[in-house]
Amino acid sequence: MQVTDILSSKQGALRTVHPETPLSACVIQMADEDLGSLLVVDDHARLVGLLTFREVIRTLAQRQKELRRGPTPPVAELRVSEVMERAPISATPDMELQPLRAMMIRHHQRYLPVLDGGRLVGVVSFHDIAKSVYEEQQFENRMLKAYIQDWPAET
Repeated sequence: MQVTDILSSKQGALRTVHPETPLSACVIQMADEDLGSLLVVDDHARLVGLLTFREVIRTLAQRQKELRRGPTPPVAELRVSEVMERAPISATPDMELQPLRAMMIRHHQRYLPVLDGGRLVGVVSFHDIAKSVYEEQQFENRMLKAYIQDWPAET
């Protein structure tokens, strides 16, 4: 299985934001749409960063620590460019599943942008991978049971 197979099973458009988007707007979008990440693109649609719930939580924790020492600007005034992961590691559409998982584990990343020759084509998550593997195994099990023919039907 390749990254392109995982992307083909996903529905919906890419969720992107501009680096100058207020962080508060991104948090609302992520909560409303149940998103774990947003791809950050510049005016030329080039990937410049990745915003995940990890960066949001780290920012909130840092701001809470700073509040103990004195006043700080409100989180609502922060821009995505101030908290995003700059130049995130990425995958390619032809990348095989095992190296993809190894890279995600090695770099402790739950979300990876997918670039094809520098052009942003998607994002894959650990959830996407787990779902694709599960569906592939379910299909293989059905085919094997059909081949055996005398296997009891699932209830």
